[in-house]
Amino acid sequence: MAMTVSNSQSRLLVWHPFFLGGGAEAVTLWMLEALCDDYDVTLLTLFDVDLQRLNAMYDTQLQPQTLTVKAVIPSAWSGVGRWALANSSVLRAVMMHGSIRTLKTMGQHYDGVISGYNGVDFGRPGLQYMHWVRVVEGGKLQQNAPFRKLCHGISDFSVERLRQNVSLVNSAYTGQRVQKDYDIPSVVVYPPVVADIPQRPWSQKQDSFLCSGRLVPAKMPHRAIRILRQVRRQGFDVKLYITGGGGGVYGREYVNRIKQLVAAEADWIQLLAGLPYQEYLALLAQCRYGIHYKPEPFGISIAEMVQAGMIPFVRSRGGQVEIVGAEQQQLMFNSESEAVSKIVAMLKHPDQQQRSLAALAQQQSLFSVEHFQRQLRGIVADYLAGKALLP
Repeated sequence: MAMTVSNSQSRLLVWHPFFLGGGAEAVTLWMLEALCDDYDVTLLTLFDVDLQRLNAMYDTQLQPQTLTVKAVIPSAWSGVGRWALANSSVLRAVMMHGSIRTLKTMGQHYDGVISGYNGVDFGRPGLQYMHWVRVVEGGKLQQNAPFRKLCHGISDFSVERLRQNVSLVNSAYTGQRVQKDYDIPSVVVYPPVVADIPQRPWSQKQDSFLCSGRLVPAKMPHRAIRILRQVRRQGFDVKLYITGGGGGVYGREYVNRIKQLVAAEADWIQLLAGLPYQEYLALLAQCRYGIHYKPEPFGISIAEMVQAGMIPFVRSRGGQVEIVGAEQQQLMFNSESEAVSKIVAMLKHPDQQQRSLAALAQQQSLFSVEHFQRQLRGIVADYLAGKALLP
């Protein structure tokens, strides 16, 4: 039974197990930013967080005076725990389910429970923001029945209880998968993009591409290199900037592969790993084009490109189709060869560039911080008042 607080702010418990970088944690931080003024908010996570560092990374203004942080793992064990989190997927899953166990115990003493990290069993109806499906209770590791039984035993995980939550999703594309996998409805709440990206006229931007995201095989930045190498062979002197962090000890092999590719063509490719946030924003303002090979459930880096007045080239399936607009077929591709031909066509025709920019500008309001916060506050208020329709 949730505790009801009268004559004071409602108490919310927000769960996000770990902060390793990426779009999911950016959404959680902006959720916290939206809620801290109106509610007594506690963030439950595995390790204590450096709010100042996170604020610098994501342009939030979270303060310890208005946000309580509860860490599951004591500070004395944080060094070993953080290493295990970054480098052992097995221990990461075990620790995550351990945090869910704590979440269920703590959550009974709050007016509302919220997950910024996908679908979860709170032990009671809650509010979950789903970046994709079966992230917490599924994944490759938990396809192994004994290991799944171990993890679900730690957290007493129930998909049936997960299905009782109010579900928010980062795109209609993800919403379709949520409906298919869980047979529950959802509400699209697009992730926010910071509003203070510097704006430059098109004529003052570089004929360069940006490939942004973690340096891991799933993001496939090596394919962006191959595509633009072919574009350059057709006579276009474009450059490429690659940004993002690595994937821990076991991701070093791929990072080293990317470094070798960049070193071999350093005259036109630059790797900017771990770029400070303000420098990343300046880079967004500087480039004319973006490229992203992986189909994403949403694709926050692509939304940032749109917000910066860039023209991004993306796969023709996934949430990024909603970001650029389904009618923008000239920006979508299914293969490396199709990407090359569409990029070359765009580079050849300045009039098409201007038409695409005008269409992309119409998309920008969908991903504003203000739109995200207004929508989220309304949903949370309805959820606490019992007005939100539980599936």
